[in-house]
Amino acid sequence: MTTATHTETHGFQTEVKQLLHLMIHSLYSNREIFLRELVSNAADACDKLRYQALDNDALYGNDSELRIEIEHDTDAKTITLRDNGIGMSRDDVVANLGTIARSGTAEFMKSMSGDQQKDSRLIGQFGVGFYSGFIVADEIIVRTRRADLETDQGVEWTSRGEGEFSVADIERAERGTEIVLHLKDDAVEFADDHRLRSLITKYSDHIELPVRMPRVEKDDEGNEQVHWETANSATALWVRSKSEVSDEEYKNFYKHVSHDFSDPLSWSHNKVEGKLEYTSLLFVPGRAPFDLYQREAARGLKLYVQRVFIMDDAEQFLPLYLRFIKGVLDTNDLSLNVSRELLQQDPQVDKLKSALTKRGLDMLKKLAKDPEQYQTFWNQFGSVIKEGPAEDFANREKIAELLRFSSTHTDSTTQDQSLAQYVERMKEGQSKIYYLVADSFNAAKSSPHLEIFRKKGLEVLLLTDRIDEWLMSHLTEFDGKSFADVAKGDLDLGDVENEEEKKAQEETAKSKEELVKRVKEALAESVQEVRITHRLTDSPACVVLPEHEMGYQMRKMMEAAGQPLPEVKPILELNPEHALFGRLEGGEGDYFADLAHVLLDQAIIAEGGALEDPAAYVRRLNGMLSA
Repeated sequence: MTTATHTETHGFQTEVKQLLHLMIHSLYSNREIFLRELVSNAADACDKLRYQALDNDALYGNDSELRIEIEHDTDAKTITLRDNGIGMSRDDVVANLGTIARSGTAEFMKSMSGDQQKDSRLIGQFGVGFYSGFIVADEIIVRTRRADLETDQGVEWTSRGEGEFSVADIERAERGTEIVLHLKDDAVEFADDHRLRSLITKYSDHIELPVRMPRVEKDDEGNEQVHWETANSATALWVRSKSEVSDEEYKNFYKHVSHDFSDPLSWSHNKVEGKLEYTSLLFVPGRAPFDLYQREAARGLKLYVQRVFIMDDAEQFLPLYLRFIKGVLDTNDLSLNVSRELLQQDPQVDKLKSALTKRGLDMLKKLAKDPEQYQTFWNQFGSVIKEGPAEDFANREKIAELLRFSSTHTDSTTQDQSLAQYVERMKEGQSKIYYLVADSFNAAKSSPHLEIFRKKGLEVLLLTDRIDEWLMSHLTEFDGKSFADVAKGDLDLGDVENEEEKKAQEETAKSKEELVKRVKEALAESVQEVRITHRLTDSPACVVLPEHEMGYQMRKMMEAAGQPLPEVKPILELNPEHALFGRLEGGEGDYFADLAHVLLDQAIIAEGGALEDPAAYVRRLNGMLSA
């Protein structure tokens, strides 16, 4: 009989209350995952003990056989799960079972919609761990003791998963944790030997530790004898041969390491021997976690050294742009007493990172052979992959092969066109890959800068993600072809234009020099330059930035971040074939100046820019319309 002393009652953290309510209702159709989550936690606790015992063997006491045990009592409607891992202190219990110690929790809770199906997917992205027990239980009792504490420093935690929980000091001879689930009336199906064994096989067969269950048999005299049997294979999945592991086992192992409810899109399982010795099992998730864009959020692989668990979220082995990849690294090239600080100094880490980055990129390249699957991946993680060229110069070409864009070839908002496809479609005489950066797809699609390209049948990539201009500043060429922003610098269509066309353009520009000079004088300090253009067919004017100047999209981002930027004056280009150009030629005085300003302001608006003096634009336009 456990005697509890010094009992305290605590209220759950607000987010825990909300999560419990949503989880219990949203995950009702997938209740069996509670066992997977609790077994995973128990395995982690044993891994942590094994690691800490490297420096302090006394933590094992007289019990060095790490294990997980599961019992059930049909009459009492209970399931009991225990491990002899690291255990918890009183402070650990309050911190770990009363709060969700995870960055972005508040943002996650705000994303809940009340739609059970959608919320179920979100909860799966967040991970529920211990709290999943309340899907099937109306009361949970946890008894635990940290391995380095005395037997009188055990702790008992009790809650019905509503508003509060109680914590009491108890005597506990065994280290580790015991969880007793008092099942709801509609969940008694889980207090069944066959049901539990099948769930262990389904979800936890890959756990390296033995997951044991009692088997009751009668001896020759009819007396009941209890034997403990291992219900899983108890072999680390990643050390098995690929040919021995089924797709279903890989998928379940992914859910174990990621705490995601959905299947992965792809995986790569490799064992390497030679200068480097390691086994890696990498997964590409089927959907992005809610904190994908929080670059400081926990990320990385589960690290094992010589089969001994070292740490979760070892971020040193993959670059930041591959932070969505989950999995395991087991290596013989690091010392068992390695820490996060030592990882930053170990030269072997750089070699392993280089190798694993290549594995990750090769996995994505293979995934790209299935356009439908890869589109699913790109829709979830494309913006993160676009961080790659700036962060990983050595693999810039490989990353470029994985990029997808919208394009005038399809005029679709879907980013599904590769650079290889673009190059394959290039016109004879075309030497550059043309692109346009805009705030939205509609703004890009209707930009006047595309007019000459549509006339010539030249494809332009339409870049509308916030990161795109930054991406292109680090992506200078692909397959020997340089990139050209159609809204910057002089327009160069290369050999797509013949010498006769180029000569005609030069003559037109020369014949309009006087008018161009007058426009420049009228606009005074508002523009850097005014010139005749041949890039327009329908619009009267457009603005262009100098070739190496920061674009409008990047300027907006920098300014939003509070970064002061020097003023940049645009270049105004005029279409000599447009009717309004004819009015300029015949205009004088205030009318001429007003029309010049209106053309400039309209060109800025067409680029998604903001006018310095919108009222002046309206006044000038109204004056011209009423004249």
